[in-house]
Amino acid sequence: MATKTAPDSSRRSERSRRAIYDAALALISEIGYSKTTIEGIAARAGVGKQTIYRWWSSKGEVLLEAFLDLGERNAAAAAEAAGVDPADARHIPDTGDLAADLKYVLRATVDELSDPAFEAPYRALAAEGMVNREVSERYVEKLLEPGLQLYAARLRAAQEAGDVRADVDPRIGLELFVSPLAQRWLQGTGELTHAYVDTLVDYALNGLSPR
Repeated sequence: MATKTAPDSSRRSERSRRAIYDAALALISEIGYSKTTIEGIAARAGVGKQTIYRWWSSKGEVLLEAFLDLGERNAAAAAEAAGVDPADARHIPDTGDLAADLKYVLRATVDELSDPAFEAPYRALAAEGMVNREVSERYVEKLLEPGLQLYAARLRAAQEAGDVRADVDPRIGLELFVSPLAQRWLQGTGELTHAYVDTLVDYALNGLSPR
């Protein structure tokens, strides 16, 4: 008589978690954040809403984790396609040309922000963070701050190489090109293009006064 193998609960939980992530991202894109509910996510994922509440306390938390997971999977796929270690792909390149390195990363950011798979959930997270302190804190900690640290590290390396003034605060310096990009994207005040972010970098590094 064949021996029955007990179901692997960890594998089952991972399948459920993945289904919930996919359902949350799909609903945000299809009907918007305000109309998306825990019940709707559960129904779309084929799980009970109790399963969701066992892991998360709100749809904002579900969306944040789903978005972070999407970013990690896409980054891993991009690194694999480029034949590089995923850990290396999380760093801003240091070719010795600061302007070129910043433009390279900001162009990739523009492409990502223009991708419908990212745009809808990213906008929803930004909006939810304005009214939900807990989501806002996790949004900054898990999503924004790691990226800003990469820019700050690259600017510090440029300072050590003599390419940036020693008295510049890297955390303020990075805002010269990161913040205008974020504002244009959030407010829709203009197109997001590679030429735009190239110009941001040129203005930030060279200033506005005559040379």
